[in-house]
This record gives sequence, C-alpha cells and structure tokens, in this order.
Amino acid sequence: MKALIFKYKNYLIFLLILILLIFLKTINPNFIKSISFLSFDMYQKVIPIKKQDSNVIIIDIDEKSLSKFGQFPWNRSIFAKIIENVNETNPKAIGFDVFFSEKDKQSPEEIIKSYNILSGDVINYLVNIKGHDEKFRQQLEKSKSVLAVLGSNVSSHGSYDRKSKARFLSKGGDPQKYTFNYPYSIGSLEKLEKSVKGLGSISFLDQTDGIIRSLPLIVRFNKKIYPTIGLEMVRVGVNQKNLYVELDEVGIKRISVRPHKILTDPNGIFWIRYKKSLKYQYISASSVFDGDFDKARFENKFVLIGASAQGLFDLVKTPLGVTIPGVEVHANVIENILDQSYLIRNPKIYIFELLFSIIVACITFFLSQKIKPKYSLSIFFISLITVVIIGFSFFTLRSELIDISYPIFMLTVTFLTGLYFRFVEENKIALENLQKEAKLLKERELAGDVQKSLFPDISKFENFIYARNIPAKDVSGDYFDVINVGKDEYYFTLADVSGKGVKAGMYMAKASSTFRTLSNLSFPLEKVVYLVNNEIVEAKFKGMFVTAVFGKINIKTGDVTFVNAGHESIMVVDRNKNFEFIKSELPPIGIIKYSAESMVKSRTINLNDKTFVVYTDGITEGYLKNGQELGAEGVERIVKGLDVVTPKNIVDSIAAELNWGTDKLRDDITCLALDIKNTELIN
Repeated sequence: MKALIFKYKNYLIFLLILILLIFLKTINPNFIKSISFLSFDMYQKVIPIKKQDSNVIIIDIDEKSLSKFGQFPWNRSIFAKIIENVNETNPKAIGFDVFFSEKDKQSPEEIIKSYNILSGDVINYLVNIKGHDEKFRQQLEKSKSVLAVLGSNVSSHGSYDRKSKARFLSKGGDPQKYTFNYPYSIGSLEKLEKSVKGLGSISFLDQTDGIIRSLPLIVRFNKKIYPTIGLEMVRVGVNQKNLYVELDEVGIKRISVRPHKILTDPNGIFWIRYKKSLKYQYISASSVFDGDFDKARFENKFVLIGASAQGLFDLVKTPLGVTIPGVEVHANVIENILDQSYLIRNPKIYIFELLFSIIVACITFFLSQKIKPKYSLSIFFISLITVVIIGFSFFTLRSELIDISYPIFMLTVTFLTGLYFRFVEENKIALENLQKEAKLLKERELAGDVQKSLFPDISKFENFIYARNIPAKDVSGDYFDVINVGKDEYYFTLADVSGKGVKAGMYMAKASSTFRTLSNLSFPLEKVVYLVNNEIVEAKFKGMFVTAVFGKINIKTGDVTFVNAGHESIMVVDRNKNFEFIKSELPPIGIIKYSAESMVKSRTINLNDKTFVVYTDGITEGYLKNGQELGAEGVERIVKGLDVVTPKNIVDSIAAELNWGTDKLRDDITCLALDIKNTELIN
C-alpha cells in the first residue's frame, strides 16, 4: 500500500490542491471576487460599445451652475424653471438624481417662520407669493418626472413608507424573497412625490473595490418594491403602468417593461455595459435655466438631472478605469435597457466555469508529468488562449460574462505544481548531469589552456605578421602558427578543423604538431603539406578534416609562397586598396591520401606593395550586430574603411565587428595578415 501511495503521491497531492481550489471557488472570498471582476472589466476595456449616439441627456449641476446660483441646495424655483424649459422640448421622461427631502428654506412661508421681526406689510406681501416648493410641484405635475429614493443602512435616514408608482406583476413566485432590502430609506417631500409619475431607487450595492459594475434593478424598502431610477424612467417614458417580474426555481429571471425584456441574476442584479463617455450628452443646468440650449436635442430623450461638481461628492469609479458622476451610471442603465446592450451573468454558468476549469487543469497536470516541459508549456499557453477566446466569444456574441480569471488561476496553479513535481523527480538526474558537465567543463578548460600554449607569441613577428584567434567555446578548432626556419624565412599556417570543442581541439593539436615538426626540418613547403596531409589521414580521425593555408615568407625579398587546401579564398590587397581573392586548388587536409608530392601545387606572390590576408569561415559566416553575416564582401568593406592598412589594423578591425559578445559567436574566428612594409628589403 505504501509503495502504491509513494508511486502516485504526486497525483494525490494534486487532487488535494484541486479540492482546495474548488472549495475556494465555492466560498468565493473577496480576493477571488476581485480577480473575477478584473476579468469582467477587461471585456469592456478591450471591446467597448461602438454606438456613439445617445437616448439620454444629462442636465449637469456643474461648477458653472454653482457659480451662477450659489451653493447647493438651490431654491426650488430654479428647478421649476429648468423643468418648465425642458417640458417645452417634449422629452420622454425627466429623472432627478437629487433629493428634495426638506422644505425649501428660501420659500416665502419659511422666511415668515424664520424672521419674527418682519412687519405686517412684508408678511402680507410674502403670503401672497407662490412658494418655491409649490412652483416646483406644479411643474413636476405637468411633466413626466421621476424622483429619487435612496436605500440606506444609516438609521438617521429613517424609514421610507410610500407606495411605488409602478405596479409590479410577478410570475413564478414572490420577488420580495430575492430582492435586496434596505432597512432605512429616504425620499423627497410627500407633496412633490404625489405630483410625479414615478419613483426610482438610486441605490448602489456595496462594492469590494468601489467600482460600480452592477446595481439592483429592483429593491425593497420597508417591504415595498421599487425599481431603479433608470428602469422607472423607461417605464414612464414608454407610458406603461406595469413592471413584470418573472421568476424560476433559483430566483428572479427576467424583469420587463413592455416592450423591453431584461435578464437579471436571481437577485435582480443588472450588469451595466458602459459607454466610454457620455460627456457629449451633458449640458449645464445654468444653460437650461436660461433657455440657452438646442431644444431639438431634448426631443424624445430621457433627461436626467444630476451633479458633476467636485464639491457635491457624487463621483463613482467604473470598470473602464475612469471616474464619472453617479448620474451617468443611471444614464448607462437607460441606454442598456433601450438598446438591449446590458451584460448577462447567468448563475448557471458557474457550473460550466467550474467543470471546464477542473477538466483543463487535470489535462494540463497529467501532460506536465508525461511530456517534456517545453511541450507542456506550449499546452499550458494553448489552454490559456483557449480560455480567453471562450470568454471573449461569450461576451461578443451573447453579451455574457464568463469568469476567465478562475480557470486561468487554476491552470496556473496546477501547471506550476506539475512542473515542480517534474523538477523534483528529475532533480537527481539533473544533478548528476550537472556534475558530469562540470567535470567536462574542467577538462575543456584544461584543454583550452593547453591549446593556448601551442599558439606562437605573435608579438615576436609584429613587424611583418599579425594574427588572432577567438574561440566560440573553451577549445578552438582553429589554429595558426609562425615558425622561423632560417635567418629571413618563416613558415606560417592558418587552419580550421571541422567541428568544435574538445575533439576538434585534439585534432587541431595533432595537425599543428605535425606541421611544426616538419617545418623545423626545413623541408620545401610542398613537401611539408604533402607529409602533413598523409600523416593526418593515417591518424584516422573519423569524419574530420582540416581546411588550411600553408605558406612561407622571405622578409628580405618579400616573396610569399603558399598552398590553399580547401580553405576560404585568400585576400590580397595592394596600397591602392585593389583586391584579389585566390581560391583553393586542393581538397582539405585529411580527406584523401596524396599519392605523390607533385600533387601539391604552390603559388608565389611578392608583398612589396601588398598585404596578404587569410581567415577562417567563422569570420565570413559570423554575425554582425544587425543580424547579418559579415561575408567576404564585409571583410573587403572593413579593409577599405581603414585609414592605414596594416596586418594589425586589419585583424583587430575584423575582430571588433564580430566579437561584440562572445556568446554571439557561431564559430571560432581566426585571422592572419602579413606584409613587409616594416622590414628592411634588400634590392
């Protein structure tokens, strides 16, 4: 039993983690909710509403209006004049995101009560003036107006106990069981409310992060149901008396005001889809009061009156990442109802999200244990992309909110868990491989040190020859050498062994030792090449060969005799920067055995006014910083750009172009150049 548990311990641990994740989703703590909300917000940010025209006009209590009428609240005659002017435009309905819970202190009757020292004439005059509340009430009565009601948890607000103007007809049960209830509430003066066509809630739900994503379409105050102000304005605007509430086994399913049907969650929650901005639909209250506005804009529109002024503190955050006046939230609700553009959060989708997350997480974890990490990583990202595509598809095609954050969270946790288990299990093997690699690295470093000792001290020959080798790895497969074989004669070679690393270094060491031994015997160059080739062939390094240039220079005469065995073309450049490229005439060293010394053909040129340059293919195939290969044309370009053409300038300039990061070298790079400009020539 223990053996069985040990064998499948990773899967058992994964199962426990999966159960924990499911439990977290079930209890849905605030941090899980916050993550879900972020995914819902992302939909709106990425795919905003394209429609720009609006069914709503907002009369704005803005800074301009406060400057004109003074601090808020204003006397009711101002609102009376505003409604009077709006009524002339034939609007659908007028809604107030403002309370009128107290009598107007600036009304004549209130002034009489407040000032006992007034004379009888003044009192008689004031008595005969129509009060501001009465003026306001009369205009409300003439219009299709909706006043605000606010649900509250603050006891000082009291208990609001007036009947809703809307008549609720329900099917499938009692909606009161599912609606949000506010123990306290506040409205406007009774005489004002009796004069309007509708009463609407402006209550928002407490949000974990303060962002208004949704609101209750219907709420309860003191066992009475009220619609939100947006829904109530639509009802009044389409001249309907009734609101229809349809319920199913889990709660509220649909709320309708003919001809508009609105899907909600079981608690009557309405998810708002915001426009980027309704600023173009705002008009200052002062302008409406003065009659200085385009009346045609108001015709058949839903008119909301609310405040954007900073000092009135009616600002809220939205999923779009902006702060807007609270009245604009209700404006978006009206737009959503009329356009059927609201968002849907189907309660049954929770089961789909959970099952989908479990299935994808299990598949991802299982594959992470069975296939290589790079492939499991690909599957992980494919799964993530699939989740995102599904989420956006539901949003785009059905306006439905799918929580993609939880599947992504579950996928990430399970994938990282699987990856960790895979790492732990393979750690022992990895450590063993690491130890082997360390040992090999040490050997390579040692081989590299040995190899460096084989290179000549080039400073001894800088008056006529210069060379550099930069290995791509610790051990280079390239090689150069310079040997003094007489008073004025020197043998030189530059070679490139096929392959890289330790094996190539060993092969190079064999070739170099053979060349040096034979050169010291003062054999003719052709014989040296002949013997080196045959020696390398007999050494039987399977599948390996050497491309090389062998040469002999006489620094008195300036003559250079050379043999190119399968190597890159030799570059010869004169003082006027004219170029000659000399191709190979022999196969590489170590491929076939030469039957006779006569097979080796040499060529001689004089360096009296020329520079001789030879390099490995690591240079022509090397990467420049722009990602392009240098090539022979690049070498020519570098040489042409030199002010002074010397072996050292040529070699160092080429190296500088390619050695811009040793980790960028694709192959060993070696270059050798010679001339006799700094030697004394005997005529």
